[in-house]
Amino acid sequence: MGAFSIWHWIVVLAIILLVFGPGRLGNLGRDLGKSIKEFKSAMNDKDITPDKIEDHSTQASSTTTVNQTDKTKV
Repeated sequence: MGAFSIWHWIVVLAIILLVFGPGRLGNLGRDLGKSIKEFKSAMNDKDITPDKIEDHSTQASSTTTVNQTDKTKV
């Protein structure tokens, strides 16, 4: 009763590979890498300030209002 040996990890990895398959595991790893990359770039983005966030949300809500008005005219 202690740490897992290498044989435990091999069995666990084999079961995971059988359950998910190599295609899904590849996609999962790719998606995880992309999300980490996007998170890091968002954390390093110095150009976002609270004022710009408010301006962006105001523009988005005005665009939504225009789109809703266009739908009612049709």
